[in-house]
Amino acid sequence: MIEKKQKNWFWITLITTVSILIMIMLTMVIVDPYFHFHGPLNGIKYRLYTERYMNSGIARNFEYDTVITGSSMNQNFKTSLMDELFGTKAIKIPFSGAGFEEIKNTLEVALNSKNDIKYVLWGLDYNGLNREYDFQGYNEYPDYLYDNNPFNDTSYVFNKTILFEGLLNTFFYNLSGEETTSFDDYSSWDAPGGWESIHRTYRRSGEILPIEEISEEERERVTKNIMENIVKLAQAYPDTQFLLFYTPYSALYWESIYRDGWLDKQLEMEKIATELMLECKNIKLYSFCQETHITDDIMNYRDKEHYLKDINDMILQWIAEGKGLVTKENYMDKIQWEKEYYQNFDYDKLYVGNEQYKEPWQ
Repeated sequence: MIEKKQKNWFWITLITTVSILIMIMLTMVIVDPYFHFHGPLNGIKYRLYTERYMNSGIARNFEYDTVITGSSMNQNFKTSLMDELFGTKAIKIPFSGAGFEEIKNTLEVALNSKNDIKYVLWGLDYNGLNREYDFQGYNEYPDYLYDNNPFNDTSYVFNKTILFEGLLNTFFYNLSGEETTSFDDYSSWDAPGGWESIHRTYRRSGEILPIEEISEEERERVTKNIMENIVKLAQAYPDTQFLLFYTPYSALYWESIYRDGWLDKQLEMEKIATELMLECKNIKLYSFCQETHITDDIMNYRDKEHYLKDINDMILQWIAEGKGLVTKENYMDKIQWEKEYYQNFDYDKLYVGNEQYKEPWQ
């Protein structure tokens, strides 16, 4: 009798466990909070909020013809403005802290989707030119969401974190009456500009260091980074127009590389990258460093690199107007202008009224 009860208990437990797992799996597949299997369902509202878990599904399963991507410098772009200016149906899939390879890999997902991609808008981090081509800002990465291996989808459908933070979060989100997050709002941030924000991460260095020349190793690193992640991608998809721009950092960034002896080196890296990209017929490259009414006003920045969301709107307007376009005829003039302007810039004027921030870190 005891042995029979034990067997019954075993089978009841097993069947119950399997049934619960099947129910979880089916619910995860049907609701699909990170769009791994399909796009958003009618009648379900989705909160878009975790880039590295959602961007692959958005790229694979949404309907669109234009992609806005890049690092956190691109999180404040509005797809609605892109659509208005370019007549597109855009998605936004940025990655905070991303290297060029991570962005390239997700763009390949988008370009190999069912969609016919007209434009890719990609802000190239100016300080990312010298990174290794396979730079990875995050050690733990949900690779199972980006490959085409169905066998590791168990890492998605039976993932405790996704169950609570994705699936259950979606149920509660719907109960709250919220609407699906717009791409204008997805990953966007709002922060005050000026010294109160900037001084948390930046003060000028204590001395001006000797000028450094670019090394052969650095030349090769920039070349490989641009070739592997940008040029080859553009060449593989000649019917897509790549709208690329160097992210316009503040004058404080230029002060930092000037005082560190890196100004000439950085400009040489820009020259190498620019020449490589200008060889691609379907790449249009833009630079806005000469928009000094923006870059010299630190109220437009939350740190020495990140401009506020109004600047993203301006960048879209400028690109639509063809402003800041870099060509084979003018790129050396632009680089020479940058050298002369920031080599002779009066950086002290940035600190007027805020002289305490001229002191180096203790």
